[in-house]
Amino acid sequence: MRSSIVLVFLIWFFSGNLFAQEINQKDVNGLRQGSWIKKYPGTQQLRYEGYFKDNKEVGTFNFYCETCGIQPYCVKEFKNDALVDVRYYSSSGDLVSTGMMQGKQRINQWLTFHENSTNIMTREFYVAGKLQGEITTYYLTGKIIETTHYLNGLKEGLSFYYSPEGITLKELSYKNDLLHGPAVYYSTKGLLTMKGDYRNGVNYGVWNYYKEGRFLFDETFPRPEDKN
Repeated sequence: MRSSIVLVFLIWFFSGNLFAQEINQKDVNGLRQGSWIKKYPGTQQLRYEGYFKDNKEVGTFNFYCETCGIQPYCVKEFKNDALVDVRYYSSSGDLVSTGMMQGKQRINQWLTFHENSTNIMTREFYVAGKLQGEITTYYLTGKIIETTHYLNGLKEGLSFYYSPEGITLKELSYKNDLLHGPAVYYSTKGLLTMKGDYRNGVNYGVWNYYKEGRFLFDETFPRPEDKN
C-alpha cells in the first residue's frame, strides 16, 4: 500500500515538473515557444496567457487587468495573415465590443454594445485603423441616434441626428472633420428651427430662424463686430 502511495506521488511530482517546464519556454534562438503566462509584478494576478510558435501568437490569448481576477478584459483569437478577432469584456463578463484587427490596427466592422445589454450601441467601420464610411449610433431600443460619414478617420459628408421617436433633429455637413456646408435644425416635433451654412466650423452667410416652423428673422455671418 505504501509503495502505491509513493508511486502515485512520484507520478504527480514528475508530471507537475514536466508541465511547469513547458511554460514560458524559449528555443535555442531565443524565440518564445509553447504556452506562456505572465503575472503582474509582485502578485498572482495573471496579465496574459496564450501560446506562441516561433515568437508569434497562435490561437486564443486572454488578457487581464490588475483587478480582473479570472475574468479577462480582452480575448484575442490570432489567425493567419496577422488577422485577429478581438473581444472586450466588462468586469462582470458582459461583451463590451468586438471586431477585427490586422496587426495593431482596427479593420472592417466593429460593434460596441449598450451596458448590460446585447443591443448594439455603435457600428463602426475601419480601414488601417481609421474610421471609414458610415458610422451609426443606436438608442437602447435599436432606433438610430446618429449616422455620420468618415473618410480617413475624419468626418466627411452628411451627418443626421434623430430623436428616440425617429424624428430628424439635425442635418449637418462636414469637411475635414469641421462643420462645412448646409445645416438644418429641427425641434423634437420635427418643425424647422434654423438653417444656414457653415464654413470651416463657423457660421457663414445668411442664417434663418424659425418658431413652430414659421420664419422669425435672419442673421448674416460674420457679424459686423466679428470683423473688427
